Amino acid sequence: MRITTYRLLQPFIVLHIIIICGIVGYMVIENASFVDSLFMTTISITTVGYGEVVPLSTAGKWFTIFLLITSWGTFAFAITRITQFVVNGEINKYFKMRRLMKDIAKLEQHVIICGYGRNGHEAAKILKSHDVPFLIIEKSSELVEKARHEEEHLLYVEGDSTNDDVLLAAGIEKARALITTLPVDADNLFIVLSARGLNPVMQIISRASDSNSIPKLKKAGASNVIMPDRIGGSHMANLVSKPDVVEFIDFLSGEEGQSIHIDSIAFEELPEEIKGKPLQEIMQWNKTGVNCIGLKSSEGKFIINPPEDIIVDPGMKILVLGTRHQILRMKANLP
Repeated sequence: MRITTYRLLQPFIVLHIIIICGIVGYMVIENASFVDSLFMTTISITTVGYGEVVPLSTAGKWFTIFLLITSWGTFAFAITRITQFVVNGEINKYFKMRRLMKDIAKLEQHVIICGYGRNGHEAAKILKSHDVPFLIIEKSSELVEKARHEEEHLLYVEGDSTNDDVLLAAGIEKARALITTLPVDADNLFIVLSARGLNPVMQIISRASDSNSIPKLKKAGASNVIMPDRIGGSHMANLVSKPDVVEFIDFLSGEEGQSIHIDSIAFEELPEEIKGKPLQEIMQWNKTGVNCIGLKSSEGKFIINPPEDIIVDPGMKILVLGTRHQILRMKANLP
């Protein structure tokens, strides 16, 4: 943005410099007033041909010759650059970029997707279908242009995700999660390391192509590491062994199932009157139609289809299934 702003202001800066030089020159050489010096400078730069308002000495004439030659080239340069900006649409792009950066600055609890290849594109599509705010970081101008054509209001930062300044421009300090989908594990490792240093509490999900990279990525700070090839093969095999189950899960997680949500409610989010109560009592409180499908213990272990009399203790999370409207109603009842 700074480079773009400088390029836009460059012709105006050059014009101001030559005007200031002309004013100072006439005031020093001819001892003219500010208004007379400004007038002499203006008629010299614009070459309108009006007469001098102050008699010129030999030094003043030489200065005027220098000013005329210099200002002619400067003025021509400025007009050419301004015309170029208008014809090429650079002014329009500049203000679009300013609006984009303002929108990015307003983001909070968003997801950053590093790389807009096949995996990044799919992640963006799913996040959009579930109304999760996100932006992409992509260094390929072609992919950025393609993304802009596909999604008019897409938020993006064009640059290298391994650069800390680019991550900061994407609002990483206020982000809830980062997904890095680059094809090179070394790049993903560098991004994970940088992102964890910039935001110690965010969730970081990284792609890996080699299984040997998984422990390194987790050591660098990745919360989860995904191997797309392994998941793809497993998914295809499961479609053979248990097709209905896999299709149902795909329905829940895909665009078609966007009205169906699986969400988690932490113990800390519960109202005081039902904290430490049995699961049945919690699920009956201001019931909105959601169903409990599991619990996550404070040690991170999952309990599938938990008994109704189990006590929900601090650190536990309740996994619920329901429509988007039901879950929104339930969360609206929380303090």
